[in-house]
Amino acid sequence: MRGVLFDGERARVVDDLVVRDPGPGEVLVGIAAAGLCHSDLSVIDGTIPFPVPVVLGHEGAGIVEAVGAGVTHVAPGDHVALSTLANCGTCPDCDRGRPTMCRRAIGRPGTPFARDGRPVYQFASNSAFARRTVVKAVQAVRIPEDVPLRSAALIGCAVLTGVGAVLNRAKVGRGDSVVVIGTGGIGLNVLQGARLAGASVIVAVDVRADKEAVARRFGATHFLGGVDAVREVLPGGADHVFECVGHTGLVRQAVDLLDRHGQAVLLGMTAPDAEAAFPPAAMFLDKSILGCRYGSSRPQHDIPLYADLYRRGELLLDELVTETYPVEDFAKAADDAHHGRVARAVLEFR
Repeated sequence: MRGVLFDGERARVVDDLVVRDPGPGEVLVGIAAAGLCHSDLSVIDGTIPFPVPVVLGHEGAGIVEAVGAGVTHVAPGDHVALSTLANCGTCPDCDRGRPTMCRRAIGRPGTPFARDGRPVYQFASNSAFARRTVVKAVQAVRIPEDVPLRSAALIGCAVLTGVGAVLNRAKVGRGDSVVVIGTGGIGLNVLQGARLAGASVIVAVDVRADKEAVARRFGATHFLGGVDAVREVLPGGADHVFECVGHTGLVRQAVDLLDRHGQAVLLGMTAPDAEAAFPPAAMFLDKSILGCRYGSSRPQHDIPLYADLYRRGELLLDELVTETYPVEDFAKAADDAHHGRVARAVLEFR
């Protein structure tokens, strides 16, 4: 079976992966398409430490091929979008409707794959860069068959994280002002989340001028080449500032851009040992800094919601897909993503 394997030194496409059958409460999914997220690249460059060898990918969609005992909400032939959230469903956080906080779903990588008789790890409980993968039943969310799988794949990370950060974590209100620093896949979804929430001023900030058109398409009312110009648009500061790059200096600038009672939401992935600094006095007047894991999402609720918004023309998915690549061209897709040539590269198994 074909997939993208990272062995600790390099990532490459291999043809000899084996995946086990689904056990109780599990689903075997044939992957049709998978988005290439910077989190996958962060495993390769060491920003996200992860045991190896590992099959990469965590943003996928496909068709159910088999289900294990006890699985009733999906069946073979169903189209599904996959989440990375292998939450248990029974702990206090799950019971409170906070599955992203489930401690049983964090930091416990499984090994459903094998190669040359040796176990291979699964990235983010998902590994969508494989022709087939086994996930927990809760991760497979049924979607209508008229939602293209190459677009549906992006719901499972970029959309859940970006739109979810706006609607679930920040709870942006109608008429609020929003600043989005970085207009990659996550940033674009923050922009459209702010649009869906009814924000009146939505400022996109990115050093690449060629990203302006797509940023405005997703909801930006203003586009700036740097954070220094934000005060020209919002002299008093912003109600919400989303840092989508993962740069510690931008964390400080996000805090500096807040209005009274404003909140900075951190979405960009930094190295585990990276530190950001800001003056504590800047947080008076009820300002706050919010962390956000996976858009504070409830995937079994949110994925069908976003699929419905897409079908109604309110949520953009097709426009996120800048380029598609056969999985064999992973190296080119990774290079394009690393250099910012694409908002989202999508790998397809053909």
